[in-house]
Amino acid sequence: MIDNKSRPSREEAEEAVRTLLRWAGDDPEREGLIDTPTRVTKAYGEWFRGYDQDPEAHLQRTFEEVDGYDEMVVLKDIRFESFCEHHMAPIIGKAHVGYLPTDRVVGISKLARLVDAYGKRLQVQEKMTAQIANTLQKVLQPRGVAVVLEGEHHCMSTRGIHKHGVTMVTSRMMGTFKTNSNTRQEFLKFIGNPASCGS
Repeated sequence: MIDNKSRPSREEAEEAVRTLLRWAGDDPEREGLIDTPTRVTKAYGEWFRGYDQDPEAHLQRTFEEVDGYDEMVVLKDIRFESFCEHHMAPIIGKAHVGYLPTDRVVGISKLARLVDAYGKRLQVQEKMTAQIANTLQKVLQPRGVAVVLEGEHHCMSTRGIHKHGVTMVTSRMMGTFKTNSNTRQEFLKFIGNPASCGS
């Protein structure tokens, strides 16, 4: 990531969009495109807002009053929208996040925010999977973490090989999820994906 001092201005970003429009063969001054540079930079601000977020901050507030609950916590089917860092094409999919708490838990919305914080960046799915798991392990220090991502890569479906309906699955298992096959299989059963995913 670059610091804010190195970031181009909005005006520079809009001029870059105009250049791309001309390169594509169109006229950025025609009626339908005149406001496109402004719209694109605004959209980029939303699509890539993860660069302005600290993923660890989402996990700082925890709760200890759980009456000794120490079983698996799983949040599944978290929709994510990211972008391939090689072609800047969308990666659309679902994240499944689980952990085995020690003495504290985190609000479930924070798990979804953690996924978004890394998803709203230019990514490769393998890296995003590891980032989510590593951050959860570092901040909460649970007995184990499991993360599975299922993504459709539009760099593969809308260009190049043009293969539609193909899903890439990546996983990161840490702690008990890695060392205990029964715990891992229980997690995979919870998320409706009993196939072998990372051991």
